[in-house]
Amino acid sequence: MRMAIVFGMNQVISHGFGLFLFAALVPLMRESIAINHWHLALVGALTQMAYLGGAMLLGLVGPRLKTATLALATGTVSTLLLFSMSQLRDPLVMVVALVFLAASAAMSWGSIVEIVSRCAQPHKRSTYLSCASSGTAWGYALSGQLLLWVVPAWGWESCWIVAGLTGSLVVGLTGLLLRGLKAPISDRTDSGDAAIPVSRLLSTILTERTALFACLICFLVGFSTMPFSNWLNSYLEELSLPASLGGYCWSIVGFTGMVAGFVIGKLADRKGHAGALLLIFGCFALGLLAFAYDPANAALIASFGYGLMYFPMWGIVAGWVNQHYSSTATMQIGGLCMVTFGLGGTLGNLLMGLIRDSTGSLQAGYATLAFVAMLLAGLGLHIKRAEKKHLPDSGVPKPV
Repeated sequence: MRMAIVFGMNQVISHGFGLFLFAALVPLMRESIAINHWHLALVGALTQMAYLGGAMLLGLVGPRLKTATLALATGTVSTLLLFSMSQLRDPLVMVVALVFLAASAAMSWGSIVEIVSRCAQPHKRSTYLSCASSGTAWGYALSGQLLLWVVPAWGWESCWIVAGLTGSLVVGLTGLLLRGLKAPISDRTDSGDAAIPVSRLLSTILTERTALFACLICFLVGFSTMPFSNWLNSYLEELSLPASLGGYCWSIVGFTGMVAGFVIGKLADRKGHAGALLLIFGCFALGLLAFAYDPANAALIASFGYGLMYFPMWGIVAGWVNQHYSSTATMQIGGLCMVTFGLGGTLGNLLMGLIRDSTGSLQAGYATLAFVAMLLAGLGLHIKRAEKKHLPDSGVPKPV
């Protein structure tokens, strides 16, 4: 379990602080730095592109790199950048730092997937991966605590310093963990060298069922979750609902995600990945359907489904893919999963914007997201039936 905790802390640094702390601090940073809406738009666009670029680069050159070194390198880069953010005053330089943080976050998660897939016992991998991926939810929560307790006493710069100090601790713990980490002797079917050649990577995604479904899952998750979170407060404001409801929603999302990592991971390891995917996709779809029908009364239900699905999903999908591929190939496919997630999120946000401009309301947009969530649940049901019929979750990997 130490592996899951340490890598979960890596997610706190790379995703929780690296990707989301800036957005939380922007209103406070504006008092001393001339950050305008153009800079925020630039941050949103370039960090998304950097995250996709890092994920794609990992899929292409990741097999040539030592993932232990990569994990330490990305952690070190993220830590140095977090420290530097406390001293930067030029908005454009901040944008550059955030771009490198986003690319580092993508590569950090890919290295975690490979290391856990190679070194953890097969019956514990999904638990460890799901707990690690839920570190992002802990990052959400810790960012909120920094705003509540640290900023009033020492200013916004102190948040970045605390984040950097935490990153230094995490890098040290990661180094100690990796020094004594070895692949389980019983897991002889997995080889770190069993990578998918770059020339065959795209054809593998398009022609092999597990790889294709993993990318399709991430596309649909991105299409439904990113617009849901980005437009939620705007929709609640449109409906003249209390501003506090948005705060309660995100509190539910964070708390649920913190707990879901362990619970859903255990479920996947004990009962099968397909069943765990169906459960979280079904809960997410029901929550969005209820929210589309009655936003005022179902906002917290939808937030619960969001937290239950989004944070552990990455670990469950990675564990499911690893049942069929080597650890290195799992890392490659995971990189392309992040790319499809980003593409789905971009298209979903564009669609929500078009609906808002053409109808003057987000109601039809959230109904569309509910429909996409139902497609995701349907895909989970199909995977469950197919796994039960053709390839039961026995924990035996299929050769690449």
